[in-house]
Amino acid sequence: MKNKIRPVIGIFLFILFLTGISAYIYIPNQARSETTNSVPTVFIHGYKGTAKSFNMMLERFERNGWGKKGLVYFISSNGRILDYQVNGVQPNQTFVQIILQNNRANFSDSARWLSDALRHLKDNYNVDGVNLVGHSMGGIISVYYMQQYNTEAYPNVQRFVAIGSPFDGIYNEEYFIKHQDPAADDLKPNSLAFRMLYQGGIPHTVEVLNIGSTGDLVAHPKSVKAIRNIVPENQLTEIIIQDDDLGHSDLHESLEVDQIIHSFLWQEEPQ
Repeated sequence: MKNKIRPVIGIFLFILFLTGISAYIYIPNQARSETTNSVPTVFIHGYKGTAKSFNMMLERFERNGWGKKGLVYFISSNGRILDYQVNGVQPNQTFVQIILQNNRANFSDSARWLSDALRHLKDNYNVDGVNLVGHSMGGIISVYYMQQYNTEAYPNVQRFVAIGSPFDGIYNEEYFIKHQDPAADDLKPNSLAFRMLYQGGIPHTVEVLNIGSTGDLVAHPKSVKAIRNIVPENQLTEIIIQDDDLGHSDLHESLEVDQIIHSFLWQEEPQ
């Protein structure tokens, strides 16, 4: 009887061995993609943006195994903060989405609401550092945050990605016939808000990726490149995609942009 059992045990152990090899070969690759996010990455929509601004991008990131949406912050017009946990993911290895109810507020108010959410993230989830990804005006208010809230009370920013952010304003004058509100006033070239933005810098430890497109008629490449007035050359990586069909809102739906962000945030070693 023992002689009959031994071959069965041997086969069973051999199967376990092969299973172990498979787990060793395949699982770490997935785990590596999901755990390279050593700090949460916070996504901030732009002018008139909503949850839809980044929803599809975050879904693609999840399908690629780059992380999962773990928190959504909704900040009401009176500054009330509501945080929603999703996917049961710990916030130190996840995506955090910021949604501003008043998506037409000026730069300063928007940055203050962003700072309130990030302070809540630190106080309630023990998050000391974050990456920031902002589309359009979301990139501008991210810079405002780094300039005005660079204290121990708030998470420090390790890496920052601006996507189609017009750091010199929107050049198309017809744009402001349709859009008339505090945010639009700030988005005008040479506005007081931009002059204040240029007077400050950002922390010297922050690595910055600035993405634009030749097809963006809202954030013209020249305006996108005006980030150079704020960010030193040694902290800045800049990519202007040569695609006349890649418009302003197309940037956060682009697979090419996805890969550029992934490479910058989670594949490159910090300097």
